[in-house]
Amino acid sequence: MTGIADLAPLERAKEQKAWYWYDWANSAYFTTVLSVMFAPYMIEVAGNAAGCPDDLPDGESCGNTVSLLGLDLAAGSLPFYLTSFATILSAFVLPVIGAVVDRSPHKKRHMAAFAWSGAAFASLLFFMKDDDWQIGAVAVVCSSVLAGCSLVSYSAILVDISTEEERDHVSSRGWAFGYLGGGVLLAINLGMYLGHEQIGLEEALAVRLSLLSAAVWWAGFTIIPFVRLRNRPPVDAVEVTGTVLDRSFGQLWRTLKELRGYPQTLTFLAAYLFFNDGIQTVIYAASTYGKETLGFGTSVLIGTILLIQFVAFGGALLFGRLAQRYGSYRPILYGLYVWIAIVVLAFLLPTKNVPLFLLVALAIGVVLGGTQALSRSFFSLLIPRGREGEYFALYNACERGTSWLGTFVFAVVFQLTDSYRPAILALIAFFAVGALILVRLDAARGIREAGNVVPRALACHDA
Repeated sequence: MTGIADLAPLERAKEQKAWYWYDWANSAYFTTVLSVMFAPYMIEVAGNAAGCPDDLPDGESCGNTVSLLGLDLAAGSLPFYLTSFATILSAFVLPVIGAVVDRSPHKKRHMAAFAWSGAAFASLLFFMKDDDWQIGAVAVVCSSVLAGCSLVSYSAILVDISTEEERDHVSSRGWAFGYLGGGVLLAINLGMYLGHEQIGLEEALAVRLSLLSAAVWWAGFTIIPFVRLRNRPPVDAVEVTGTVLDRSFGQLWRTLKELRGYPQTLTFLAAYLFFNDGIQTVIYAASTYGKETLGFGTSVLIGTILLIQFVAFGGALLFGRLAQRYGSYRPILYGLYVWIAIVVLAFLLPTKNVPLFLLVALAIGVVLGGTQALSRSFFSLLIPRGREGEYFALYNACERGTSWLGTFVFAVVFQLTDSYRPAILALIAFFAVGALILVRLDAARGIREAGNVVPRALACHDA
């Protein structure tokens, strides 16, 4: 016998299929809750507490305020402030989790524990009704932070189950599968919302049941990767000693100092901080912008987000194919230019023009899946082996559903102008700055400096 067939690719493929299921599971929360249902419903509930009238004309917003921790915040800005706070909190929590993940042989256990805890908090959104917005505020902040914690382990597992050559393909498939899962649940919720009278439900109850369904979906489908993924011992883990504070926030400081030794990694992370904030704010604010400024009903908005989900499924696969041919760097950069055009078009949209609104939604769907999927896989190539948890913790601190600077700017501009149009236009700055930083990055050099193999497509294009 001269040799034995290499079964490692088959084993990796089996685990990759199991890994995709967590994208399917958590995307329901990000889609149904954060992208569609939560913000408009929170504005309505907070508006009840603030004394806003129920008969505001289409396109007009209530400027009345509610009190949160001694601050008077406009009811229309409240969900965006909450999202900003969740991400600021994540900036302190996630690096601690990342350091734990890198030294643990039980990454999938951490992922599942945070997912199930986050789903439990998300289920509390069912109890947000009338003028009781406080329970919704606690639920969305805690569930967002815990979702980010679960994604630290999930992203770190990507490196364990794929080679550098496979990374773009696997990440793109995961994102595509996630958009499909989020779209399926959203379609179910769309049917329930549109037919709430026929099945004997009040409109508010239909929304609350939709929020609850996302939590149940998230928790239930997490079981599949938890059962099918296998644990691996840590690789080149850095032992940390000292007090609890030293092992937590001290590790965050050490990671940030270490980043100076990987300038290309730091460059990409800085670019990602900006352009991902822009992406997340567009996603998070789309339903509010469509309802409050463009005058669309909730059914149109849910249908549009549903369209985006299924188009993003194809967009992620398309960008994955582009990465196989050109590498992941340039498709990300060109995708940012498309995002800038999208924001300008959204600013110029006339009220109640459904065809133009759907056209912008189609463009969002194409670049949404692609830029996010390739950003994850490209960043994984810039991380030194054994430090995936710590680095993905920084990455996920500004990941989907937990952006802070974009939502903060959006909320402040609205509060200053009492209009969502200038607020949406302000987001151009995030894509422009992200692109300007990204053009300074030497992709092949950064991958080599991290000790990883440069994928053939990127190496050939770079040459």
